[in-house]
Amino acid sequence: MPHSPTDLAVDARGLIKRFGSFTALNGLDLQIPRGAFYAYLGPNGAGKSTSLALLTGVYGPDGGSIQLLGLDAVRHPLKVKSRIGMVPEELSLFERLTGRQYLTFCGRMYGLEGEEAAARAAELLELTELTYKAGALVAEYSKGMRRRLAIAAALIHAPELVFLDEPFEGIDVLAAGVIRELLRELSRRGVTLLLTTHVLEIAERLATHAGILRGGKMLDQGPVGELLARHGTASLEALFEKLISVPAARNARLSFYGESPGAVTPLRRESA
Repeated sequence: MPHSPTDLAVDARGLIKRFGSFTALNGLDLQIPRGAFYAYLGPNGAGKSTSLALLTGVYGPDGGSIQLLGLDAVRHPLKVKSRIGMVPEELSLFERLTGRQYLTFCGRMYGLEGEEAAARAAELLELTELTYKAGALVAEYSKGMRRRLAIAAALIHAPELVFLDEPFEGIDVLAAGVIRELLRELSRRGVTLLLTTHVLEIAERLATHAGILRGGKMLDQGPVGELLARHGTASLEALFEKLISVPAARNARLSFYGESPGAVTPLRRESA
């Protein structure tokens, strides 16, 4: 059953974005109910990061409309940004600040008073298991620590809607576990989450809703259970492969390897 606009945290219709002669988004529709944990899936180049840039106001759309939390995101960008959080794939943090200073600064930028910003920073450092590094410069943080700090910075103003672009990319299993539990807690609190990830196992564990896009267009979206039933698949991975189609390389064979395990066909040498 279609959602009413008031039920939707994200209601984007017919989004178009062009870069010169290249069309990155070609009439994209994206609807996310309030409180949903939405896995936003697609192959590289599908348009995931571009659409997030439009939703968060980095780019303006060349066509279509964007409603976030009931507000027109193009007409009311500051009101929207005060209620959303964003964790980009490519992090850009102030490396000459300590972790505590960075979070407090972010809180102040969102209009929090000094004591409130500091208190929220301390709570977020504890929640992301960074308290022991609170006094260290961000320049000294590992990739996983930086990712956790960026998530903490995106949450310090208590946003109702959070976008996370590949938060599990290139981090170790311990950092991934911390982030996973943090996202579960946010979902329990009713925060709407949009997550892009290539790790379908994580999407399977966390998501209540999903959307799969290719070539700048949405192929299908909805509650995970309904999506799987609609396409007769048992998992998001199987659904992804069915809608995107299995890569040709899946059945690739190397001519210089033998058929049986351990058997290698020797390379022929050119005669002198």
